[in-house]
Amino acid sequence: MEQLKGIKVLLIDDEPTILQFLSLGLTNEGFDIKAAQDGIEGINIAKEFNPHIAIVDIMLPGMDGFEVCRLLKKMGNIAVIMLTAKDQVNDRVKGLTIGADDYMVKPFSFEELLARIQARIRNQFPNLLDEVSIGPFKIDDRRKEIKYLNHILDLSPTEYALLKFLVINHGLVLSKSTILDRVWGYDFGGEENIVEVYIRSLREKLQDHSRTVIRTLRGVGYRIDIS
Repeated sequence: MEQLKGIKVLLIDDEPTILQFLSLGLTNEGFDIKAAQDGIEGINIAKEFNPHIAIVDIMLPGMDGFEVCRLLKKMGNIAVIMLTAKDQVNDRVKGLTIGADDYMVKPFSFEELLARIQARIRNQFPNLLDEVSIGPFKIDDRRKEIKYLNHILDLSPTEYALLKFLVINHGLVLSKSTILDRVWGYDFGGEENIVEVYIRSLREKLQDHSRTVIRTLRGVGYRIDIS
């Protein structure tokens, strides 16, 4: 996992077994790990450690996870994933309202947590990854190159930006207006039909004649599904 080296993750949880389990697993994946058993200690570590990702339990002694999240977000661009043993909508809404980027309910699988961490890295720190592998796609941002099924696609700069946006947000339905804003820019004055033109071109280059790679949800938008 060479590409994950240098990515710093702060773990804040008052359960030693969980800290040990996550520390060992994430260290083996190549992350740089620091851990704390309460919120105050976690904030003090964060000031020196400057983590990219913080995994924060809500039920902490001294300072709860909501306050920890709020303080971490004031420090800068830190992605916060909140953990809780309570599957309650109010907790999730409160956490997301104060700036949490994701939310997981205990117990959870390590594989799911790892996938969510990688999603946060792709969205908030894409420059940390020279090459990101997502299903059959490999995105090399340094070379502005995308491989599909290990074959390099011949893409224009706009095609590269569009396919990258679709792949990174796989599983989400992306409307034409959203795509225009994020790929062409908010000040783009052209027609939404240009999205259809570029989607058609990408399908040709992906040999997606059955439209199973880039799916069209009629009247809604486009989605890439990656199992």
